[in-house]
Amino acid sequence: MTLTVVVLAGGRSSEHDVSLSSGAAVRDGLIEAGHEVVWVEIGRDGVWREDARELSVTPGGGLLDADVVFPVLHGPYGEDGTVQGLLETLDVPYVGAGVAASALCLDKVLFKELMSARGLPQVDYVGVRAERLEDEREQLLGAIARLGLPVFVKPAHLGSSVGIVKAQTPGEVEGALEHALGYDERVIVEAAAAGMEVECGVLGTLAGEAGVGAGAFASEPGEIAFTGEFYDFASKYAPGGMELMIPARISASARERVKSLAIAAFAAADCAGLARVDFFVSSPPQGGQERVLVNELNTMPGFTPTSVYAKLLAASGVAYPDLLDRLCRLGIERHARRRQHATPT
Repeated sequence: MTLTVVVLAGGRSSEHDVSLSSGAAVRDGLIEAGHEVVWVEIGRDGVWREDARELSVTPGGGLLDADVVFPVLHGPYGEDGTVQGLLETLDVPYVGAGVAASALCLDKVLFKELMSARGLPQVDYVGVRAERLEDEREQLLGAIARLGLPVFVKPAHLGSSVGIVKAQTPGEVEGALEHALGYDERVIVEAAAAGMEVECGVLGTLAGEAGVGAGAFASEPGEIAFTGEFYDFASKYAPGGMELMIPARISASARERVKSLAIAAFAAADCAGLARVDFFVSSPPQGGQERVLVNELNTMPGFTPTSVYAKLLAASGVAYPDLLDRLCRLGIERHARRRQHATPT
């Protein structure tokens, strides 16, 4: 069945251009899959436009007669539950996580607190709010010092490694905090983790599919090999900055551990449709097993055919146009289930 899909791209965040690249790839892939696409670009000013025409919307009125919306948005004002809440108000199906899961997973501190509550292994961290740094500076710096050095200082709500600083001395920590707070009112400081970076894609399963477990399956894990000091913005987007190695060079037991933790994190956060879960996998001690730590969960990863998520799924047998088609149908299914529980009039 041919669908009419509104592709939302752009947005107000610092990842505006990355979103446009992802959105263009999604548009082309959906057309290849046989669907009709309506392109809606969200400007840096926050205005929604179709063919340069500013859009206005009505609660309960849908969006441009779309069967489903694909919000290919990264970062704040798009991947954080704000746009998802608007789409809920419009009563239109959409791809990906809902309001709560989107907001939680984009907040690195809240996500880690949830993983801690569920007992999932991860690196040690300290969350820092701008006002707490002013009022409790010595206490916070002491907590950060207990993480050891180096530490990674990150804005809590940004992706694509924007604003991240690797602080290698105590003197660098305070400067890194001020730098990150220039991007966000909340910052996370993480202890360094030994080992390789491994990423795993999670994809939802459609109703009636057999042998799929608890509503989602995990891709073959891939290993991120990069040329920089750490996996920063340049490593992610500069030509030759990184190489994705599939399968990752880890043991069979670590591979299964990555996959099971990816599903566990996806379920704990109540995600829907898709996610990319990032890990650190350390080398095993003599006679032991690798240590697998959850790092982050991205509810709307980069989405070109050459992006990590699409490559992981392709290596697991899901071609790019089929992936997009499935995600749209998952969004429609989820919307139909939620409407069954709507408050009666």
